Formats: sequence, structure tokens, C-alpha cells
Amino acid sequence: MDVIITYVNGLDPVWQADYEKYTNIPIMEKRFRDWGTLKYLLRGIEVNMPFVRNVYLVVSHESQVPEWADKENLKVVLHKDIIPAEYLPTFNSTTIEMFLHKIEGLDEEYIYFNDDMYPVEKCEPTDFFRDGKIVLGFTRHWLALDMYKKQCRNSSQMAQRALGQKETMSFLRPQHICSPMLKSESEKVFDAMKDEILPTVSRLRTPDNLNQYLFLDYLYYKGLAVDEKISKKHFSVAIATTEQIRNFLLSPTRKFVCINDVKLPENKFKVMNKAINDAFETRFPQKSRFEL
Repeated sequence: MDVIITYVNGLDPVWQADYEKYTNIPIMEKRFRDWGTLKYLLRGIEVNMPFVRNVYLVVSHESQVPEWADKENLKVVLHKDIIPAEYLPTFNSTTIEMFLHKIEGLDEEYIYFNDDMYPVEKCEPTDFFRDGKIVLGFTRHWLALDMYKKQCRNSSQMAQRALGQKETMSFLRPQHICSPMLKSESEKVFDAMKDEILPTVSRLRTPDNLNQYLFLDYLYYKGLAVDEKISKKHFSVAIATTEQIRNFLLSPTRKFVCINDVKLPENKFKVMNKAINDAFETRFPQKSRFEL
């Protein structure tokens, strides 16, 4: 079982230069801001998911790789390694997600992480895969009023078309947590729908994009998903207090935590950032094999 982590450091001048050259909109701080917690995600994987074989860090440039990373153990994958040149550079996570299954050497069973999701308690392989199926919660929705929901609907309907099933008015929305996937099945849906997928790929997000849910919905509709939620707690820094997040990290009641970023006043960000990093350091004080 492998893990893929997509990562962006919005303070990297190389990345910023590309962004300024190829876009005409301000950098979206909440999407690209680095909280300095990647090392704790990796420590959490090592401590709580010891069955993981390889961890792949997917980034745009070598300059995105933290100085503390041990690249002998943390396998760095550049966008150009998996995404055709005509779609690069990209600042759209949904574009990157369409090509993750193309990582060379990737295991059949892999788990895709955003860098704001952390395993904070002991996990078992059966939390993610059972008898050749993924384990993940799914819900059905009817209204697609914002960009994200439209992408969810696009992905759900394309997964149905890939399987020759009739498209439904309702659409699936997988649980917002790390995503277990099957490489061979991801390849099948991509190859079957390539002529429809590629025209949706874009440098910045649009309502016409697909997202990673294409691969998860395909597994669900094909009968290769156990519809069961992965144990997790969700925090938005817009609502949760620093103390609530800190207390959870020090004494977790779920196996995973997701900490979503939002636009914050600089002073609040600094206070919350320090408290979260301090709590993670207390929780995971030992370096992982992914650090120098």
C-alpha cells in the first residue's frame, strides 16, 4: 500500500513566478498557504500507518520540496513526470488528480492525501481496503450550485458513463478525507474516458472540471467500494478555536483529522499556526524516515 500527497508551498519564488506569468488573478492564500505541518503528516503516517510502503510527494518544482526532506525515502514526483507538457504549469488540484495513477512504481492499493489531512491514531489496512474493495463513505446530493458541487456532479456522471450506466440526476459525494484507490481501476476509467477527460483539464479551476471523485465514484458504481466512513474529525480554522484544535491533537478521539484553511487575519494565523505546530510536535516528537 502506497500513499500520495499533493503539496504546494505558495511562498516558493519559483512557483510564484510561474503563477504570475500564466495567470492574471491574485494568489488564493487559503489554497496555497503552507502551515509547516507536512512533516507531521509524514510522522503520523510512520507512527499510525506502518503498513505503508512508499510515500510519494507530488509537487510542481524541485524548489517545492522542503529542505528537511530525505529524498531517498520520500519519493518526489514532479508534475512533468505524470502530466503531459501541454497542461503545464497547472495551479489546479483537479488537473493533478487526473494523472496521479500514472506515478511510476505506484502500488495497486494507494491512498491519496491532501496536505491538510493527518492520521493521529493507529490505523489498520482494513480501514482503507477490504477484499479488493476500497472503504469510504458516500452520500448522494441533488443540487450543484457552486463550482465544487458541479465538479462532483461531472465526476459522478462520467463514472456512470464509463460503466455504461444511465446517468442519474443525483450525484455522489465521497467523504472528505484521504481517498483509497485502486491503480488498475483508475487506469481503466481514464483509458475508457480519456477523450472526454482531457478537454476538461485546465490551468485554473472551472465548473467544467472533474475531480478525484471520478475514480472513487467509478469504484462505487462498479461495486468495488465498502460504503463506510473513515474515522475522522473535521475542523475549519474559521470556526474552530485554537484551543479546540490543540486539545484534539493532544488527545484525539478519531483516527484522522482534517484542518481546513480559510482567509485569516495575519495575527490570528500566526497564533493558530504556532499552536497547531506545537501540538503536533508534542504528539509526534520523533523524526520520521522521511526527514533528514
